[in-house]
Amino acid sequence: MTGSRFSSTRDLFAAFPDAERDISAAPSDEPPLAFLDRLRRGETPEDAVSLLAYALGRREAVWWAIQSVRLLCGIAAGQEDAPLQAAEAWVRDPDDLLRRNALRLGMGGNQRLATPWVALAAGWSGGNVGPSHAVVPASPEMTPKAVRTAILVALATVTARDRASRLQACIDLGVPLMQLKRGVS
Repeated sequence: MTGSRFSSTRDLFAAFPDAERDISAAPSDEPPLAFLDRLRRGETPEDAVSLLAYALGRREAVWWAIQSVRLLCGIAAGQEDAPLQAAEAWVRDPDDLLRRNALRLGMGGNQRLATPWVALAAGWSGGNVGPSHAVVPASPEMTPKAVRTAILVALATVTARDRASRLQACIDLGVPLMQLKRGVS
């Protein structure tokens, strides 16, 4: 067991070709957890955020983004805005109506903020992502890209002094989710 839904980072990059643009390190035959450890210790630890966004299943990735954005933005329980609440509602019950609500709130939110990106990650997790009169299927890379964006936008709000430790704390939140053996979701 590799502790991931991919046996190597090469498999992950094959499943998500856009990962090559988002992660500066070349794919290898390393298990994803070993690759993640190397990334987090490297010159661009933000690549570890990208790897986690692609490596986790969609629900796990959205849950990780929720927890990371809360940590980075200092959002206390009960202080969540509507997009973050919608994303969490979808994680707890992946119903299509909840997904569409998260999509609506993410699309209507200020995309310079992290929480609409978390809602978009949930909204783009599957099904129709187009307006109700047009069918536009979600591509597999939409959720990881939104998760990555949410966390990096939130990270930009952290002081330079706290950036490295907060980034590592976010990665630490994702590692246990990656260690769970999952099927493709």
